[in-house]
Amino acid sequence: MTTPRDVFAALSDGISEGRFGELSALYAEDTVVEHPQAVPRPTRLTGRAAVHERFAGTLAGMVRLKRKNVVVHATTDPEVIVAEYDYDAESVETGKTDVTANIQVLRIRDGLIVGSRDYHDYLRLAAIRDGVEQLPRAYEQAPPRELSPVTPESTATVFERLVFGVAGARWDELPELYAEKTHVTHPFLPGSGVVRTRDELRAHFEAGKALNPGFSVADLVTYQTTDPEVLIGEFAYQGEHGGRPVRIANIFVMRIRDGLIVESRDYGDHLAVAGDTGTIPALAARLGS
Repeated sequence: MTTPRDVFAALSDGISEGRFGELSALYAEDTVVEHPQAVPRPTRLTGRAAVHERFAGTLAGMVRLKRKNVVVHATTDPEVIVAEYDYDAESVETGKTDVTANIQVLRIRDGLIVGSRDYHDYLRLAAIRDGVEQLPRAYEQAPPRELSPVTPESTATVFERLVFGVAGARWDELPELYAEKTHVTHPFLPGSGVVRTRDELRAHFEAGKALNPGFSVADLVTYQTTDPEVLIGEFAYQGEHGGRPVRIANIFVMRIRDGLIVESRDYGDHLAVAGDTGTIPALAARLGS
């Protein structure tokens, strides 16, 4: 029997080997593939034919991708896996290269992908294609963001206490959710270092406190992995900035031990924040730092 892990390996191998025309065969006829952080707005592909066009018609002529640093998380739902990995990415047109982070949530049934939520490092992918200068205009011309119903507040997990604590501006309480020695990274934020202590977390959350965005939480979903310490959560912060709706999609991978966060990889949509606040040049300037 083909396992979800086998299907992801076949997908990953096919991408790395440039067999884009074959990849849609791994998807169900009625598959749904979402890109919550796509530029300048989230995208949704429905059906195998749409997936084939994406792979064979768009990606094949744009980038060469070689995967590495793959970590696959099995979850307590036997159909769902979450895969973290990096690409050695090369632009077909410019020849420029960079390493880009990725994370996917895949639902696989009867050996086929029936649903996938794919998060990629769109800023670095734009940079290798010399496309960063086009990003501000793309966000400026995009339609207003669509907002979702607010998720009712919950304190069931440390992850939820963190997410709703940020939304509720309880900044001074947030560092206490982490172990004294922790390891927090932000793979989609160029130039960001590892946050290792509660004191560093206090400085990190002080920046949020100064901005005081006043967001709510929407579309929160958690995945308990078969490793009892590892919890994965998808959600969006949403609200308003400058009279326009704002929505920031995120997915966090946390290791929680004795009720405290000892490790977290926070895949936040920093490009969307910069696009909605007119600060893409400042964000892009961090590339390579």
